[in-house]
Amino acid sequence: MKLKFSIQYGTQWGQNLYVVLSYLSIDQTKKTERLMMTTSDGMEWQLETTVLESRKHPITSFSYYYQVEDTDGNVLRKEWNAIPRTYYFDSAKDYVMADLWRDVPLQYHLYSMAYHTTMGLSVDQQVEPLRVPLYRKTILFRVSAPQLQKGQSVAIIGDHPALGSWNVSRYLRMEPIGRFEWLLSVNVDAVLLPIEYKYVIIDDTSHALVAWEEGDNRTTAGLLPVDQTMVPDGTVLVAYGENLRVKEHTWRAAGVVIPVFSLRSKQSYGVGDFGDLYRLVDWCAATGMKAIQLLPVNDTTCSKNWSDSYPYNIVSAFALHPHYLDVEAIGVLKNKIKMNTYHRQRQELNELGYSDYEAVDRVKRAYVQELFDEKGQQTLESKEFKTWFAQNQDWLVPYAKWLDSSVGLIYFTQYHLHLQLKAAADYARSKGIFLKGDVPIGVNGDSVETAIHPDYFHLDAQTGAPPDMFSPNGQNWGFPTYNWGTGVVEWFRRRLKWMEQYFDAIRIDHILGFFRIWEIPGDAVFGLLGHFLPSLPMTVGEIEYFGLPFRKDLFTRPFINDRVLDKLFGMHAPYVREHFLMPKSYGLYDLKSDYNTQKKVQQAFEGRIDENSLWIRDGLYRLVSSVLFLEDPKQPGMYHPRIGVIGEPVFEALNAEEKDAFMRLYNNYYYQRHNFFWGAEAIRKLTDVFGSTRMLCCGEDLGMLPDCVAPVLDQLRILSLEIQSMPKQSGYEFAHLDGNPYRSVATISTHDMSPLRLWWSESPERTQRFYVSMLQKQGRAPEQLPAHLAEEIIGRHLYCPSMLCMLSLQDWLAMDGELRSKNVRDERINVPSDPYNRWKYRMHITIEDLLKADKYNNKVKTMIQRSKR
Repeated sequence: MKLKFSIQYGTQWGQNLYVVLSYLSIDQTKKTERLMMTTSDGMEWQLETTVLESRKHPITSFSYYYQVEDTDGNVLRKEWNAIPRTYYFDSAKDYVMADLWRDVPLQYHLYSMAYHTTMGLSVDQQVEPLRVPLYRKTILFRVSAPQLQKGQSVAIIGDHPALGSWNVSRYLRMEPIGRFEWLLSVNVDAVLLPIEYKYVIIDDTSHALVAWEEGDNRTTAGLLPVDQTMVPDGTVLVAYGENLRVKEHTWRAAGVVIPVFSLRSKQSYGVGDFGDLYRLVDWCAATGMKAIQLLPVNDTTCSKNWSDSYPYNIVSAFALHPHYLDVEAIGVLKNKIKMNTYHRQRQELNELGYSDYEAVDRVKRAYVQELFDEKGQQTLESKEFKTWFAQNQDWLVPYAKWLDSSVGLIYFTQYHLHLQLKAAADYARSKGIFLKGDVPIGVNGDSVETAIHPDYFHLDAQTGAPPDMFSPNGQNWGFPTYNWGTGVVEWFRRRLKWMEQYFDAIRIDHILGFFRIWEIPGDAVFGLLGHFLPSLPMTVGEIEYFGLPFRKDLFTRPFINDRVLDKLFGMHAPYVREHFLMPKSYGLYDLKSDYNTQKKVQQAFEGRIDENSLWIRDGLYRLVSSVLFLEDPKQPGMYHPRIGVIGEPVFEALNAEEKDAFMRLYNNYYYQRHNFFWGAEAIRKLTDVFGSTRMLCCGEDLGMLPDCVAPVLDQLRILSLEIQSMPKQSGYEFAHLDGNPYRSVATISTHDMSPLRLWWSESPERTQRFYVSMLQKQGRAPEQLPAHLAEEIIGRHLYCPSMLCMLSLQDWLAMDGELRSKNVRDERINVPSDPYNRWKYRMHITIEDLLKADKYNNKVKTMIQRSKR
């Protein structure tokens, strides 16, 4: 049997096109080969290969995709392969594929589980290589039709009698092969090519033709050479028609954003749990919402104190957090006295206005331990547990060893966490509501992931974010950066496959990290001393090309003189000179070796909390970062201009010409130099990691945005995040909601921001400008946000073009004067500039009480329905 491939694809000099071809045998063994195509003009590519079938391992199907490589074998670009080109294999036939390159479809969201859930459509997990009849001369017609509504099918009709002669009652119904793909085998013996045809939509009940696809007729021209009108004997022509040309239903949805730990019900133990998700689903169903967005639900247990409340500081990419266990749903203790004690503790925890992480930890751990003592062995010996364990032991066993605790208890806890979250997700799906999960950008530096995969990470570095208006020192999240040359991609894919059990959509945390990450040295406390990774650092020659004579000692060591010390430390300057500095020539100073990094300063001042000590410590932090350039840690002699250094003493020490030169190289480095480089990096990484997931991908693309971000996200059909108070277009204070792209998520605030009511009261001047320019109101803005204005703001977001409108629960409740919290400051979840922030926000009312608020719920439902979400 022969396989013949041809495709039109424009390449550049030094690029080659390959077919990656896989064969599946009857015993499920898979063989893959990578074959280079040939071309004469760099546009038309061909490949013919003979398939030698083994008698012991007969082939049942084959699949393939195209990719572009350079002369060194580096993959530059891959074809979209989330829905593979898979076909039944007949060794007696030759297959001819005349293809077009497949980019990510414009309607990619229609393939997502999120869309399927809200539309009540079945979710086919894979494309089946359907065994269709193959004739002496065959054409296989194939088309992708994600636009179909429930109860519809695809058929084909054309100008030849074999295709019905355009008679609407003689259409040929196609067969579904999974993932909205349809296939039809047609006998074309004695049929002259080319023939013209179109795909049509059929109603399954009435069998009536309900819609023709738009545009010109399709044709088989191009499947055979121009001078050939008959299909050769024993040949199968594959006419892959890409997408059905029918306008899709404009899908838009509204939902609520809330961390699991913030949920409150009468049954929960001082913290939201997976059982509370059922009640939240019921509220969403009552209000017409279609989505629930959660923060990460992974285990963060490391220090066993408040620092573990940070949900992005995960210690396992797979284990769920024990706090989210609905303990009484597993079982009630036999000892009634103990149960009464736990019920009293539950009441005390639930009476708090916040979630007390440490107290919850003590109570839940004790309860689960007693529960395990009573029924743990029975669970571990069950057939269901053993099946689950076999499927998850690759991450579960290392996780249990890393925790260095009772292995059986850990297995028991994780098993029930899985059952509860899976059941809650399936319950949501049954109501037409999907859960949206969160993929943290990093992992804890001391985690099970770094312990078993140390080669996946740069453990001597830290992840963070460059300075912005919210964090002038930048952010240091403490996570190690990734070593992308190893198994990181496959590790990410395993994570996504695991998440697909529970989530139909995902928020990709800090998606900018897939373009470039902000890497901070391991000895730094703040983000100011970081640099982008990957990046293109500058040589001395490049720096001097901009007109700045390079002086390494002056530019790369902290710039400290008496003027700097007096300004920074005031009355403490003499003390600082004596204890922390060494004088050198030209009136400059060096930091003593015990204080020449921020981590050393931090350790030296550990436990000293008096005002003077904190003043000196923070001043020393600033001295350490007072450099003009940072030498690249892996490329000596290459330099990064330090971010945010313009205006600082080391910059002011330059003369006017040197300042101008530095400004030019600074702007080139941060806003021009890396655009193409980072764009190519992101396309490769994001495609490799997220290209095959069934979940709807939504990027958190806030921060210092390179120009390449928007086009890359658009090309990969990843939803952007749009916040009116954080416009992406420079020079504007607020964004116009009507300008939101369809492929986006609209929100008012995130967990890292002040909720709407708090934002309104924080800056009266900014609020007044918003009141006049965005709300088109006259007069003075009220000091506190009234419910009717909150309702108007929410209404405008619901009517905006964005595919998803996801608002925090705090913001949804802002439009009801009775339901919303009396203390607006209690509603903030996180302050990114505060490394000691406690993640403790909890709903001030129970979900049960929220479900009883019929007037409010009906108002929300009406708003969502009228906005066609």
